[in-house]
Amino acid sequence: MNHLYQQVDISSQVLSASPHRLVTMLYDGLLEALNRARGALQRQDIPGKADAISRAARIVDEGLKAGIVNPDGSELAANLHALYVYISMRLTQANLRNDDQVLQECIRLIAPLREAWVAIGAEVDGSPARPQA
Repeated sequence: MNHLYQQVDISSQVLSASPHRLVTMLYDGLLEALNRARGALQRQDIPGKADAISRAARIVDEGLKAGIVNPDGSELAANLHALYVYISMRLTQANLRNDDQVLQECIRLIAPLREAWVAIGAEVDGSPARPQA
């Protein structure tokens, strides 16, 4: 039952979120899924690892990468698109090889983007930046 309430809460947050906040939520969800995959891998919970990596890949492909309207429109957009393609490939490799080092690499690549995005949001929204808990 708690899972249902969590889904309703997330749906409510999405409906009321600014576009900037939606991207922050995608980054947060991606990092959470990557950490869940690492934990499952350490516990040798292969189905749990596969589920978490699958969720991470969907966030990258259907959320972050799909959110780049014109990947050829600017150098930044092209670089982000290339990074997301790379991360998608690495997630597939991590899943096939049960490779925690690859999951850690993905976290190292995404975490600074998330922090920069949050800092930009503070300027855009006029609210103080909140570091990830």
